[in-house]
Amino acid sequence: MFELICNVLLWLGLLYTYCFNVLEAPVPTRVARNPYNLQPDVWPKVIIILLLVCVAFNIVKILRRNRGNPDFSIGAFFGGVGSFLKSKLFLGVALVVAASLILEPLGYMATCFLVLFLYGLLLGNRRVFRLAIMSVLLTLILYVVFSVLLSVNLPRGTIPQMREFALKVEQVVSVVKGKVMPGSAPAGNGSESTLPAGTEKDETSGGAK
Repeated sequence: MFELICNVLLWLGLLYTYCFNVLEAPVPTRVARNPYNLQPDVWPKVIIILLLVCVAFNIVKILRRNRGNPDFSIGAFFGGVGSFLKSKLFLGVALVVAASLILEPLGYMATCFLVLFLYGLLLGNRRVFRLAIMSVLLTLILYVVFSVLLSVNLPRGTIPQMREFALKVEQVVSVVKGKVMPGSAPAGNGSESTLPAGTEKDETSGGAK
């Protein structure tokens, strides 16, 4: 019963996120005006839909497996709360909730690194140095995939030090992308204009004059 209730709550939370909280940041102008660009909310919605289907399938599986089981009751649910609060599953859920709270102030870089590093420790990895290196590499890979390749807005953070670090990383990525893909738009999360000084943006044609 406890597993069923957790899955139902997870399914409802995903549904609420899909309906109300997928896209809160402003869409960059160059993305909004280009009909061939994927909007920033496309991939989050696809992932949430897949999760909704998987969780729904798991709920049905739980109901079928426990049909006729006398322990499948509300009483058994409350009896298992204590052990659940001590489990790695609960700690993993708490870690994800904490990450959602610190994402805006710390930004994507620091939050992603902390989640990957702490989750590795939670799963029993005690090679701290190796785990830290892998967390940094995965954070950078995910940044390149979502921010550079898919043009998804990733929070830079509201803490000045975190924001400055994110901007420096974006500058490095922009330089590398300019060398690898000449003529491509600079990488970054903002919608600031990249036109040279002294030029004016033509709002009707999307060009410069």
